[in-house]
Amino acid sequence: MANLKFLQVPAEFNTVGLSVVWIIVGLIAIYAGIKNLLDKENPSRIGTAVFWCSFGIVCAFGDWLPAKVSGILVIVMCMPPIFKRVKVGKVNAPEKSHTEKQYKKIGMKIFVPALTVAVFSLVFALFTNISSMIGITIGTFVAVIILMAYSPKENKPQVFMQDSERFLSLMGPLCMLPQLLGCLGGIFTQAGVGEVIANLVEKVVPKGNMNVGIIVFAIGMALFTMIMGNAFAAITVMTVGIGGPFVLSYGADPVTIGMLALTCGYCGTLCTPMAANFNIVPVAILNMKDRWGVIKNQVLVAVIMLTVQICYMIVFK
Repeated sequence: MANLKFLQVPAEFNTVGLSVVWIIVGLIAIYAGIKNLLDKENPSRIGTAVFWCSFGIVCAFGDWLPAKVSGILVIVMCMPPIFKRVKVGKVNAPEKSHTEKQYKKIGMKIFVPALTVAVFSLVFALFTNISSMIGITIGTFVAVIILMAYSPKENKPQVFMQDSERFLSLMGPLCMLPQLLGCLGGIFTQAGVGEVIANLVEKVVPKGNMNVGIIVFAIGMALFTMIMGNAFAAITVMTVGIGGPFVLSYGADPVTIGMLALTCGYCGTLCTPMAANFNIVPVAILNMKDRWGVIKNQVLVAVIMLTVQICYMIVFK
């Protein structure tokens, strides 16, 4: 795949580019905080503003802030959600009649901007060494330009800013979970959780039995992902604790096992509220009555997928 990367940029480009991306994310969050602070319809203006502004400052300026300052801001950021002081204020959602009118005008072309974001992400990931997150950001700006071309009068720049704030408010504090859970994997690894798990599993899994090791590794990935809400965070700990000593050390193909173990983790993602961006955010955006509706519809699929992945790992190890 490396031969396909026709565009190579210095590492510093990615560093600067990602900093710009996070500054944009942070500024949108700060805007959400200021807007809610000024919103008299928000029943908890101060708490909501504190959360979004703290979140935005850490995202935008975390690279330059002292570690202790960032840590304090994270603690401050967590206080309003704990005391349920992050609320949704005035929502500038488009009326149904306006939405139907725009659909008749644009039709199925509305999917072009969404596809543009995905295409940019894929192209950057496959054909350059530029971070795909930078690709997604550029794709988003291109999508905005396309939408503005569709309806110049309706889709003005402030519309996109207002809608960004609207969706952030709908997600609420759940939007910070991916970042916090991603950090948790590194903390667990540094704390030696993987070694503790290895000592526990050693008492259960027979030495030299790769198939049993694969089953325990796969199920452990699903369960640990359910706890952490993030398969990327879970795989680091589970590979150190189970995958390495009980599967890979016996000669299994690390590419096959690593790829499928991550998929097993995704099965856990389908079954946990900790994966908020997958299972809780859609509930909020779609105003579903059943808070667990998304998870309930995914459990059977997750069990079937996990079973297939385990069989696949045993056959092609």
